[in-house]
Amino acid sequence: MRVDIHTVFPLRRARVHEVYGPGSMSFAAMAAAGACLWIRESWLSDTLTPQGLLPMFDPALLLLARPKDQTDALAVAEEALKDGALPCVVIEITRPLNLREGRRLQLAAKEGGTTGLCIIPEGMGSNATDTRWRATPVFDAAEEDSTLMRWEIKRNKSGTLGAWNVRWDQKARRVHVVSPVRE
Repeated sequence: MRVDIHTVFPLRRARVHEVYGPGSMSFAAMAAAGACLWIRESWLSDTLTPQGLLPMFDPALLLLARPKDQTDALAVAEEALKDGALPCVVIEITRPLNLREGRRLQLAAKEGGTTGLCIIPEGMGSNATDTRWRATPVFDAAEEDSTLMRWEIKRNKSGTLGAWNVRWDQKARRVHVVSPVRE
């Protein structure tokens, strides 16, 4: 059975989702596509450059939080999700979430009507998440556009799994499905 990407993306509001893979940062930027709180622990040596997100959305709409560790990052994420002032909260996870932490994020997202997205290392998902995605860039020698990606749903509490090749349309500021993925 083929799943239509429009049934799963944009990500469901009032839920927390996960993404991993080499294209996870791009996936998060495309999923946010507007006002967003991005939470990243301060001890991480690399940093997010808001100007790099310009093709996806206006960097002036991005708030960056740099808490000292994951405990503080989860507290910030929970409060932001619960508040509902921003439509999207992205948190970069560095250690596995236990069921209690994942459930708290889900309850906060539901209360605030906010979309939550956790960027996780591969193999580190939470059972409380609504969907888990794998995002990988796809090399396309025929095109000069470097935004071609393969998105796969690896976990979906409310439906079936699927995979798509997608491309970011900078002018329209939205995702286009390039072609159906064959098994």
